[in-house]
Amino acid sequence: MEWNLLFDNFRNPALLFFVLGIIASQLKSDLKVPENSSRFISLYLLFSIGFKGGQELAHSTFSNEILWALGAGILLALMVPIYVFFIAKLRFTLEDSSAVAASYGSVSAVTFVTAVSFLEVQGLNYSGYMVAVMALMEAPSIMAGVILLSLFQKRSFSYTKLLGVVRHAFTNGSVLLILGSLFIGFFSSDSQAEGIAPFTTDIFKGFLSIFLLDMGLTCGSRLRGFAAQGSFALTLAILLPLLNGIVVAYLSGFILTAVGDRLLLTILAGSASYIAVPAAMRFAVPEANPGLYLTMALAITFPLNVMFGIPLYEYLIFNFFS
Repeated sequence: MEWNLLFDNFRNPALLFFVLGIIASQLKSDLKVPENSSRFISLYLLFSIGFKGGQELAHSTFSNEILWALGAGILLALMVPIYVFFIAKLRFTLEDSSAVAASYGSVSAVTFVTAVSFLEVQGLNYSGYMVAVMALMEAPSIMAGVILLSLFQKRSFSYTKLLGVVRHAFTNGSVLLILGSLFIGFFSSDSQAEGIAPFTTDIFKGFLSIFLLDMGLTCGSRLRGFAAQGSFALTLAILLPLLNGIVVAYLSGFILTAVGDRLLLTILAGSASYIAVPAAMRFAVPEANPGLYLTMALAITFPLNVMFGIPLYEYLIFNFFS
């Protein structure tokens, strides 16, 4: 692979629509994607990637590699929040540190979907079980953030609240839909799945382009107010995903063989949640400031991964960590 791989991603129409959204937002254009349409498209993307993952999983041979991948995902979701919490609390309140830790230990389903599209453009295969890895990384990171907060606040630990957080994490719409679609795809017959292939596959990239346009508009609108959070928040939002991604890009070679699977695990480690975690934190840690942890994940880390992280990690896996 050559260095131009890092720049070839910019020719991807989906990414270009994302950039268009950021530009339109900065120009204060009235361009927007209707909220109901955006909601439908996000549901469609999760449904499509879950269903296709289930189909691929149904044709996969069960191996130790699947267990290693699932175990690695859960371990990352538990360990990343711990070190992020200790770094964040150097400047942030304990509540904000807890939310930031949970966000960066958790994952971004949209970043995962974008990485899958990138793999398809590059002609690289990935395993269906990686969808399950993604879904299983949501709850442990949220639990870790809440437990860390309880320990450092030196207050009585509430198992009832923890159970509520776990339930909230698994019943979150994005997690429930992608897990449900995974199981449905797994149990569906090939002939029946082929009947809906025009919907699950053929129009996927078009819907992804419109969705990333909407995400660009959202990210751009949040960038204007991010300066108020200070340079420490900006530095964390840039360095945390890069550190997590580069380390996992290297370590993934010890447990996974396919480049596509390694890239997906890497991007899961380097992404940050801006859907499931904010929903759970509003319930578990209402004192945390969403203007901080949500903006870090959505306005900085998400575009960083989509525009630079995905091709960078693939380049490192091919050229240095193979």
